[in-house]
Amino acid sequence: MAVLRARQAHDYDPVVKILVDAGIRSLEFTLSTPGTLEHFSALRQIVPTTVDLGVGTVTDLEQAEFALDAGAEFLVTPTTNLEIVALAFRRGVPIYPGGLTPTELHAGWTAGATAVKIFPASTVGVTYLSQFRGPFPDIQVIPSGGVEMADVEPWLQAGALAVSLGGPLIGNAFSGGSMTELAERAEHAVNLVSGFRSES
Repeated sequence: MAVLRARQAHDYDPVVKILVDAGIRSLEFTLSTPGTLEHFSALRQIVPTTVDLGVGTVTDLEQAEFALDAGAEFLVTPTTNLEIVALAFRRGVPIYPGGLTPTELHAGWTAGATAVKIFPASTVGVTYLSQFRGPFPDIQVIPSGGVEMADVEPWLQAGALAVSLGGPLIGNAFSGGSMTELAERAEHAVNLVSGFRSES
């Protein structure tokens, strides 16, 4: 899952095209980027329907409603807000609430989350998921926050459903960085996941 934060929503377009061409099939557009919801329908027009487009950094119920009305195909939150989880569940849209403690993660899952997001994942590291899996073997987990490219396979090996990549994937693409290098990073990320799945 690629996490995109830009200076403004119109900056998304060229980066999105490269990510999609590289094979990434899940894109999270953050509400911390001005104009994200207003630009969402335009993004849907330029991205194949095989790619899931979601809205992240959703922190309250009103934002969640606006995101769903704008066409978000999944929601991501930095905290465990059970009202948002319940709303997404009622609307039949996948929801990935963020949490760090077992209590938060379990609460999000039992409320109907599609998967719970360990955030910030780099704070606890991949061994955290291995320990968490002991009492909670069935909870689907996605690490997010500070996840490096080298961490992708270890998190998947520990049982993560997916891995959320922001800065290490996007790099400086939104500030004039090389689009060729972005494409190389995206292809590398896709190969890491594909390689893991082929070996599993």
